[in-house]
Amino acid sequence: MNPLIKPIAEQVSNILLGKDTQIQLALCCLMAGGHLLIEDVPGVGKTTLANSLAQSLGLSHQRVQFTSDMLPADLLGVSIFNQVSQEFTFHRGPVFNQLVLGDEINRASPKTQSALLEAMAEKQVSIDGETYKLPEPFFVIATQNPQEHAGTFELPDSQLDRFLMRVTLGFPSVEAEKRMLQQSFNNKSLSPLIDLTALVDIQQQVNEVITSEAVIDYILRLVGETRSNNEYIQALSPRATRALLAASKAWAFVEGRTYVLPEDVQAVLPSVCEHRLRGGSHGSASSLSEQLLRSVNPLA
Repeated sequence: MNPLIKPIAEQVSNILLGKDTQIQLALCCLMAGGHLLIEDVPGVGKTTLANSLAQSLGLSHQRVQFTSDMLPADLLGVSIFNQVSQEFTFHRGPVFNQLVLGDEINRASPKTQSALLEAMAEKQVSIDGETYKLPEPFFVIATQNPQEHAGTFELPDSQLDRFLMRVTLGFPSVEAEKRMLQQSFNNKSLSPLIDLTALVDIQQQVNEVITSEAVIDYILRLVGETRSNNEYIQALSPRATRALLAASKAWAFVEGRTYVLPEDVQAVLPSVCEHRLRGGSHGSASSLSEQLLRSVNPLA
């Protein structure tokens, strides 16, 4: 693993036990400049992962609990009239943090969901005719429960497509859960292992990771398969193609290389594509991503 990333991954893995792959994927998502959707049942460590990443990276962060009565102003901020100056003063909302944890995003109304996703896409918010830039880096981790749908507003495909990656944490192994029970239950304060300048520099290095024409052709064949095979009801869009390339570069960088291999594409493809694909007879997107990797030869 890249020596710049290894201490961060190790520190987070000491808090979120037995989830090394998911931690590496989350770091890749951040290094690639994307946003992360964690889809899992309550209590498996979604908030722990977000808080541990924020502290280890030295990012300003805030958790926002999404509810059905939440308004866009609760997230973005609101202009309040100052009677002394006779002017409106903008009070910034929680979205003006470098890492925003949107807990149970699908419990908010579509209007509030759209307010967050617009900020994710544009990295700015417009209120009362004024445009406000969001901090750099700006990283959203959103969570949702895939099983409990009462009182929720399902994210449409166009909004899911804004997330670079989707991961599931799942239940820990017996060994990891035993270690968790043996640990102290006191909240641990983690030390920042990197500063903002270094983090921005890493993101630039990820962008400069070399991708050969053969690897690009492999990515295009994977994407093309979803468009030509009618088993994939929802084909991968050009945004998905760019996301797959960006995530592959980030995975290669985290692995300590300056070039992308087909194995890097294969490592990130399920997380990048599962929430974008919609299955026909095969049902789950997970089985579709596995089928996609089997059906396209990287050496063709």
